[in-house]
Amino acid sequence: MTATLLYRIAAVVFVLFAAGHTVGFLKFKPANAEGVAVHDAMNTVRLHVGSGKLTYGDFYRGFGLFCTLYLLFAAYLAWFLGGLAQNNPQAIGALGWVFFMLQLASIIVSWIYFLPPPVILSALVAVCTGWAAWLVSAVKP
Repeated sequence: MTATLLYRIAAVVFVLFAAGHTVGFLKFKPANAEGVAVHDAMNTVRLHVGSGKLTYGDFYRGFGLFCTLYLLFAAYLAWFLGGLAQNNPQAIGALGWVFFMLQLASIIVSWIYFLPPPVILSALVAVCTGWAAWLVSAVKP
């Protein structure tokens, strides 16, 4: 297994993660009356923010889409690091390890706040990025 392949696998997993995240939070429907009440309140209670009025649902969708954009950026970064690993591995430096540490933090956050799918995807990405960072750090200049 090469660092390039591992980073490319991570990039694909990030794209799948972004797609699943986006579909999941946009299509979510509460399963019980209490959940429906919260969902309805989130979309009807207006807050004065700056010069506008937003709902909690607006914040929920905005932050969800914000997370999707970051997952897509992470996919790009993983793909880019894969290219660097192939052509100029020394240029990756500490970024590979920092990227891996971010994935470890993602596992913890996902474990505490989310369901198994994000935990599993975060773990897959962490394995790929950690293994790739280790392979790149072993390359002698």
